Amino acid sequence: MQTHSDKKSEPTGRLFSWLGLKKAADAAHDDPQQGADHPFHDTKRRNISRDARRALGQTIVDFLVGQDLDMSPENLAIAHAAFSGAHPCLAREINARLQAQEPISQTWLNHIHSINAPPSDAHDMDNMMARLADQVDSFQQQTKQARTITVQYGSALEQHVDDLQEVDKTGDLVSDLARLAQTMLDRTKRAEQDMRRSEDEVRELRKNLVRARRDAEIDHLTGLPNRRAFEALLTQQRQEARAQCDPLSVAICDIDEFKRINDVHGHDAGDRVIKVVAETLARISNDRCHVARHGGEEFVMLFRGHTPSQAAELLNDAREHMAQRTLINRKTDTPFGQVTFSGGVADIFGYANERDALRAADEALYRAKEHGRNRIEVA
Repeated sequence: MQTHSDKKSEPTGRLFSWLGLKKAADAAHDDPQQGADHPFHDTKRRNISRDARRALGQTIVDFLVGQDLDMSPENLAIAHAAFSGAHPCLAREINARLQAQEPISQTWLNHIHSINAPPSDAHDMDNMMARLADQVDSFQQQTKQARTITVQYGSALEQHVDDLQEVDKTGDLVSDLARLAQTMLDRTKRAEQDMRRSEDEVRELRKNLVRARRDAEIDHLTGLPNRRAFEALLTQQRQEARAQCDPLSVAICDIDEFKRINDVHGHDAGDRVIKVVAETLARISNDRCHVARHGGEEFVMLFRGHTPSQAAELLNDAREHMAQRTLINRKTDTPFGQVTFSGGVADIFGYANERDALRAADEALYRAKEHGRNRIEVA
């Protein structure tokens, strides 16, 4: 007979199964002395990982049930992205609303996810552009070869036509052959011209591909790399820094009280403030320090060769420079007041993976906000 507790556990079990965590959930009810060779029990790290996944699943269930939201695949994916640390901006928006004890409706959740979530087809676009570039390369090589062949054939044919036309006594057959050869020569010349135009079009297409790839990785408001470009750079820099034993720190920065700026001065003025902060952070960017817009009023930075304390010192200098400026809304001549930002810094190699390091930096940023804003905290 199925007990009440068994029935109550069914939604959680289905959720764990949907997230690929069912094995971990089942293993949690086993005797720890049994199945010592099972993958979930062979090391302490795996035990911790299992418990973390169980806790994540329970957090997702509690959130959706507590807010009376449907247990749909879309909501599960949004909640997983927020509470797993995949999208810190989304997590902070949800936490702020929960702390304010404001209800989270389906409409609000969809809206805030659409603002903070990265394009879902970014990877597909990369693959498509890569395949298209390969096809362009192949086509360009083929047209070059074909044009070379037609040029060689045309030259030889042209010489034969000249020879035929120089014969003093030609019969009708030779004359017809000369006319036919002339026709073929004209056609090969036209084909050569068509191929040359095709090559020109291919070169233009390649330029457009390069431009499209660059545009896909640039934030058009600030001119900085966007989150998509930063995540690719983070993976590359982490591998290189590990190989060369370089320290590597990541920082997340957020403009303080940005909602107030938008509410008082409007979104256009808010965009100008974002650009000013982006310019301030970009001043310390170089081949060892990278800055990108992470979404909304948030920026992310990568410091190669810098410990977290060294990175925090650089970031503090930029923060103080920003805090000393007096910004005025030029359209209304109304002062913005002091515009500041807060930041959190973490050691990439202090955590199991990049996502955990980003989450630690985001938690440090949250502490900076709680402790009065306009400050930098180290995880």
